[in-house]
Amino acid sequence: MLQLRPGCECCDKDLPPNSPDARICSFECTFCRDCAEGVLQSKCPNCGGELVPRPRRPPDKLAKSPASTERVFKPQGCAPQAN
Repeated sequence: MLQLRPGCECCDKDLPPNSPDARICSFECTFCRDCAEGVLQSKCPNCGGELVPRPRRPPDKLAKSPASTERVFKPQGCAPQAN
C-alpha cells in the first residue's frame, strides 16, 4: 500500500492524500507537480526513476488505511537535473 506522504521533498508544499498535484517514483519519493515537472524534469533526484501522478485513495479506504504523516524534506537534492 502506498504511504501517501504529506509533502513535497523539494519545497515542502502540503500534498494531501487527494491532491492531483502529487508525483511519485517507484520508491514513493514524493514531489509536487511544479517541482517534478519544472526543476526535476520528471526524474527523481533520489533514484533517477520516472515521476508520475500519485494515485488517490478513495475516501472510504483512506479512513481504514490513512495516509502517512512522515514528512521528507531534502531541498539540497532538488537542484536542476543535468541532461
